[in-house]
Amino acid sequence: MIHHDFANVVPMRLPPLNAIRAFEAVCRHGSILKAAEELNVVRGAVRQQIDTLENHFGRKLFTRDGRRLVPTLQASAFATAASAAFDILQRAASELEGAVPNRIRLGVPSAFAVWWLMPRAADMQASLGDTVDIVPMTVVEPLQMHPELDAVIMGGEYRPAAGITALRFMADEFGPVATPSLAATLSSDPAAMGALTMLVSRSVPKLWDEWFAESGTPPVVFSRAQEFEDLLLALGAARSGLGVALAPRASIEDDLKRGHLVAPYGFISRPSGYSLCCRTPDAKRPAFAALSGWLLRCGMSG
Repeated sequence: MIHHDFANVVPMRLPPLNAIRAFEAVCRHGSILKAAEELNVVRGAVRQQIDTLENHFGRKLFTRDGRRLVPTLQASAFATAASAAFDILQRAASELEGAVPNRIRLGVPSAFAVWWLMPRAADMQASLGDTVDIVPMTVVEPLQMHPELDAVIMGGEYRPAAGITALRFMADEFGPVATPSLAATLSSDPAAMGALTMLVSRSVPKLWDEWFAESGTPPVVFSRAQEFEDLLLALGAARSGLGVALAPRASIEDDLKRGHLVAPYGFISRPSGYSLCCRTPDAKRPAFAALSGWLLRCGMSG
């Protein structure tokens, strides 16, 4: 017979929960001040919790990049696990209380919302009822950066973090676009775009680099570049004839049909397309299953 002597079992010593909560908030915001505002405490209290956690692990957890606090590689992995654990606990508590919400706060890139999702909003409501709150995102960030959201739509190359489930519901293409009059000044060589203004969105700053790499086009040296905070604004500038923008096709389909914009060098397929990302425990909820089914149906039909 095997005897289990529980008196001699040494329990795992976990850090204080409040210290982990403060640490996870600082990692998301990169700022003690913003973490303190979210947690509704003073900055000194957050600093004290970070000190407690660093003493527990016996190591520094952050480095400083200008005014931003950046977690070390090991600390970043711990923050990801902590975020997923808090999500699981929060939803388990809601289920225990019988208060699992039926509404979904869905973060959507602004351009994608305006040109793809909103024209289908009536069909969404007819299919799903009034269950989805659409939250436009000027800067597209992963779900773990937004505890106030239930799900986000991500485009392009995206690898879900631990505790996040991603459903790819639509492929996409992207390419340079301009007004017909500007496109008429270009030759068949994409290098000709160098005479125009490159329109760049800070929300997707690597989109041009991705197109050059994936299309096999040598990087173009533009005479001028102009940056905009959001892809929505960059595409608006392209529509006004200010220059050439790099656009996902799904975001400008209506402009192409109406002839407001053209793609002088065509479009190439993106490897990842668009994905609905939610916390893994939520993926089995009926509301998320219904939303996933609707997105797949609309995504496949264009």
